[in-house]
Amino acid sequence: MSILTQYFNTKYNTAPFSQIKNEDYLPAFQEAIALAKAEIDTIINNKNKATFENTIEALAFSGNTLDRISSIFFNLNSAETSDEMQKIAQEVSPLLSEFGNDIRLNAALFAKIKAVYDQKETLNLNPEQTTLLDKKYKSFSRNGANLSDDKKTILRDIDKELATLSLQFGENVLAETQAFQLHITNQKDLAGLPEGTIEAARSLAKSQEKEGWIFTLDHPSYVPFLTYAENRELRKKMAIAFGARAFQKNQFDNQEIVLKIAKLRFDRAQVLGYKTHSHFVLEERMAENPEKVIFFLEELLAKAKPAAQKEFAELTAFAKQLDGIEQLEKWDGAYYSEKLKQQLFQLDDETLKPYFQLEKVLDGAFTIAQKLYGIKFEEQFEIDKYHEEVKTYEVKDEADQLVAIFYVDFFPRKGKRNGAWMTSFKSQYIKDESNERPHISNVCNFTKPTETKPSLLTFNEVTTLFHEFGHALHGMLANTTYPSLSGTNVYWDFVELPSQIMENWCYEAEALALFAYHYQTDEMIPMELVEKIKESASFQEGMATMRQLSFGLLDMGWHGQDPSNIKDIKAFETKQFLATQLYPEVEENAMSTAFSHIFQGGYSSGYYSYKWAEVLDADAFAYFQEKGIFNKEVASKFKENVLSKGGTEHPMILYKRFRGQEPKPDALLKRAGLL
Repeated sequence: MSILTQYFNTKYNTAPFSQIKNEDYLPAFQEAIALAKAEIDTIINNKNKATFENTIEALAFSGNTLDRISSIFFNLNSAETSDEMQKIAQEVSPLLSEFGNDIRLNAALFAKIKAVYDQKETLNLNPEQTTLLDKKYKSFSRNGANLSDDKKTILRDIDKELATLSLQFGENVLAETQAFQLHITNQKDLAGLPEGTIEAARSLAKSQEKEGWIFTLDHPSYVPFLTYAENRELRKKMAIAFGARAFQKNQFDNQEIVLKIAKLRFDRAQVLGYKTHSHFVLEERMAENPEKVIFFLEELLAKAKPAAQKEFAELTAFAKQLDGIEQLEKWDGAYYSEKLKQQLFQLDDETLKPYFQLEKVLDGAFTIAQKLYGIKFEEQFEIDKYHEEVKTYEVKDEADQLVAIFYVDFFPRKGKRNGAWMTSFKSQYIKDESNERPHISNVCNFTKPTETKPSLLTFNEVTTLFHEFGHALHGMLANTTYPSLSGTNVYWDFVELPSQIMENWCYEAEALALFAYHYQTDEMIPMELVEKIKESASFQEGMATMRQLSFGLLDMGWHGQDPSNIKDIKAFETKQFLATQLYPEVEENAMSTAFSHIFQGGYSSGYYSYKWAEVLDADAFAYFQEKGIFNKEVASKFKENVLSKGGTEHPMILYKRFRGQEPKPDALLKRAGLL
């Protein structure tokens, strides 16, 4: 028996990271899959009549060991990977995919589920049980359980091909991202760049045994270059390289792949009896159907467009006055926006960073959670970790009962992917009268402390920390019976509400007073800086909104219709972007060939949900502002009806229970300065 498949004899049953070896994973997965299959067989072979308890509930608690191993392995594959781990992932993924299909297309199991589902009205179930039954039934019916055998075969073939294509899509984008380097040898070409960006470029050149500085298309290098580099020609070179990824008619070209993925998704939806891929996806979202999404995006566009055009005209005039630029191009946007922002607000990252020391910001987030939800965080030193930089906390409630275990992992290193995310090592659920508490993790990539300075965050990184911490609270405060409905297991266009609402506290003087202190002098952040942060929050919000909407509309263009007639990606995109275009078109660039969110991640027909969740979070935070941002009554309503309920009921029911009404876009438009 593998160490991974038995009960962990550790404090709070936490993962024994230091004892796990890479060679443990594959046998553990094989053992856990066999175990899960045996649990399914027990359900199928039960001679008694199918009931909610012996079928639906038994299924909900099956595969627990497999889930636990999967979360440990795939979390580490993101945060602490190696060539060996990636090789294991390639061996394990097909096993899991095959296992998933074996269950979803198992006729005997589906017959039992359907038998329970057909008598739903007479079963006297509570809302959570009703949701579980609906979701279990749909997870089968929406994946082909009601199809004839020949159609099931078609579906399996489509799924296999889609899995391969999206993997290939991602590998091509990665290869193209890594293939480009801007190698600078003349110091003059560094003009305008922040010291930290230059330092990183220098050490990259050194690691390749080259003179000078190397810039790449990775975000920590690319974004500051486009924002601060004074050399316009080099900005152009970088921007065109970024926009041309997988659109260069070479071995990494994604054009055919994009057309194939869109067509296969459409075919899959048709096999399942849906009009388009969007109709299939949105059936299980708050938005419900493509018509509603398009209406939502176009309604926001009507409000944002006049503001965006006005902002663009101001930016154009500013660039002309400053540098005689006649026509603003895409590679000018970030650069002149930053210059204009500094002129208007005298606010830049270098002024703010000293007030945002990582440890203090994290403590601030903890204090805010304590004021709102009555939970406290205590650092623990005997809980095992997967890397020495990880910190672990016990989270307890006012009665000193364990709420969760919380891991934080904040610095970049080899083997850790870019970005910031929340995840869990163990779900919350209630079984045999025992409320199993969750093990939650936040992973980010902030600047490491140096010999002379602690880790200091940009304001953008402060909001990132709060955002991921909001997701973490959704996981930590979960209080549901079934693991598949717990924590962040909610509709995709609802999951960003708990994270995005947390960002609002970063703009409030009362909250900043808890953690924004200068790391050297310990003086609190001056109120005029707080005012500037608030004022600048809606700077160029019209343009930013237009950009988000353009991505959402492109996504719906690919997935909300039959894509069979699309032959030329560039021509198709140009048409989709007509209503949202501000900058001149760049011939060498395409968006879709590197639009990983929708062609590799899970956002197909879901890109709108970023804006959708902003409407929810602005509306919800307006309620806090009305009553006081630390108002216990509002906080407890939010905790009881949103954070602790997971996916146990339809999100709109939960939201209305918290807010007393449906969300209105007015709060978002007001916050964005678009009203």
